[in-house]
Amino acid sequence: MTRTWFITGASRGLGRAFAEAALAKGDRVAAVARTTSALEELAAAHPGRVLPVTADLTDRAQAFTAIGAAAEHFGRLDVVVNNAGLLSAGMVEEFTEAEAREQMELNFFGALWVSQAAMPVLRGQGGGHLVQISSIGGLGGFPTTGLYSASKFALEGMSEALAMEGAPFGVKVSIVQPGGYWTDLYSAMRTTTPIEAYAPLRAELEKQWAESSIDSEPRLAAEALVKLVDAQDPPLRLLLGSMVYDLAFDLAKQRMATWAGWEETSRAAEKAVPAPAPAPSPAPAEGQ
Repeated sequence: MTRTWFITGASRGLGRAFAEAALAKGDRVAAVARTTSALEELAAAHPGRVLPVTADLTDRAQAFTAIGAAAEHFGRLDVVVNNAGLLSAGMVEEFTEAEAREQMELNFFGALWVSQAAMPVLRGQGGGHLVQISSIGGLGGFPTTGLYSASKFALEGMSEALAMEGAPFGVKVSIVQPGGYWTDLYSAMRTTTPIEAYAPLRAELEKQWAESSIDSEPRLAAEALVKLVDAQDPPLRLLLGSMVYDLAFDLAKQRMATWAGWEETSRAAEKAVPAPAPAPSPAPAEGQ
């Protein structure tokens, strides 16, 4: 059966690779971007199967309009991929209020607005698959990507709840956690104004990245995404890349060891007691 995809951030990077993979399978794509000029070639190569959609997803009304236009044009939506995002790098202390809010606006709120807009469509047709593109930053917080991780933690927490809320209606939700890919995420990265005190840490991080950074072709992530949406019983979470896979297990083991080491304190902090008696009503003032 031909499926209809709705893919945000589809003009470049992973989003473009996802769109091309869907089209290669004979599916249809509503390709969403802030500007759709980069999608004209894709639409021309697949006449009738690509709908370029212009939207600023940080605007809730535009997210709803984009979903509505795609559903009306194609008649249904089968796979909704929340891929649009940005990376702002800097130590937590360095972020201005505007920079912190900008990081959350697209990565979390933009995905939230698309999810809210898509759910009535998916519920109404009795099913569909919502795919949230998270990150290695959704596994843990790391120096210079604290606000990015915050946005992905928020996305994942919301999506876990949404998966349970959508299940009775046949709506599936998956969280995809990719590692490094050759996209323009880093070249388009925002950076904070550095505080000199962090210079030694920055230098050490740059050395680590130069020695151990591994990036892959976006095509490989797209192939994995197709396998995910083809699955009869897709997982809630999917790790993309050996480095992310190993890190996920390492972090889980560290957390479990910490929890176990503090088990006595954790359990001692809970003891069931009867509900407290309601406070007595204040006596009326004299003369009332």
